[in-house]
Amino acid sequence: MRGVLMLIGLGGLCVMARAEIATQAVEYRDGETALEGYLAWDDAGPAKRPGVIVAPDWMGPSEFYQQKAQALAKLGYVAFVADIYGKGIRPKERAEAGAQAGKYKKDRPLMRGRMRAALAKLLEREHVDPQRVAAIGFCFGGTCVLELARGGAEVAGVASFHGGLDSPTPEDAKNIKGKVLVLHGADDPNVPPEQVAAFQQEMREAKVDWHMVSYGGAVHSFTKPAAGNDPSKGAAYDEKADKRSWQTMRDFFGELFGK
Repeated sequence: MRGVLMLIGLGGLCVMARAEIATQAVEYRDGETALEGYLAWDDAGPAKRPGVIVAPDWMGPSEFYQQKAQALAKLGYVAFVADIYGKGIRPKERAEAGAQAGKYKKDRPLMRGRMRAALAKLLEREHVDPQRVAAIGFCFGGTCVLELARGGAEVAGVASFHGGLDSPTPEDAKNIKGKVLVLHGADDPNVPPEQVAAFQQEMREAKVDWHMVSYGGAVHSFTKPAAGNDPSKGAAYDEKADKRSWQTMRDFFGELFGK
């Protein structure tokens, strides 16, 4: 009996080991600009597995996105939170965040360059399968992942959560190589119907494999509890939309990567 108990105990330890999530801050560069991302992976996972870039909102990398990366790692992915602004540049309030994000919205090649730098760093990891890589982004980060795709990056797919859909060069959609998923708050005042219509037309004309899910009653930032619970402000957390969109992303990854 004692031997059986010891085996059970050891079995429990093995289960715990398989669930061990490793994390680390990772310094990298885009040209002369120093960047600092965040990596999360299951240290006991298979030798090769899919990789996922996580592009944060306009406040930049934060604990919220570290938690997203860890959640992806628990699902079996190697997740890397991208740094768009540069090491140490972390806005503390909305005006500063708007100024930083505006710089990249006005310079889409620069935005794409920062995303490509994150992709290159993720692909350096020996346990990432280069044929199975995707990117997800939230708010400003949603725009970033769409621009990564429009730039012709070799990614299997991108998913935007309540992201901006506008493009100064919609003809670049012809460069998209992977699939596109847009998870959208149906009542998001930051992404009005005309922007949605223009995006859909852009995807159709480029013959992209895309789909879009709109969540009724949801506004901007519907995945972020810190956004509060007052939709009249234009940005608010929506628990149902949050859970549904995450599940839709998981289904999307299942389509991209298999089980």
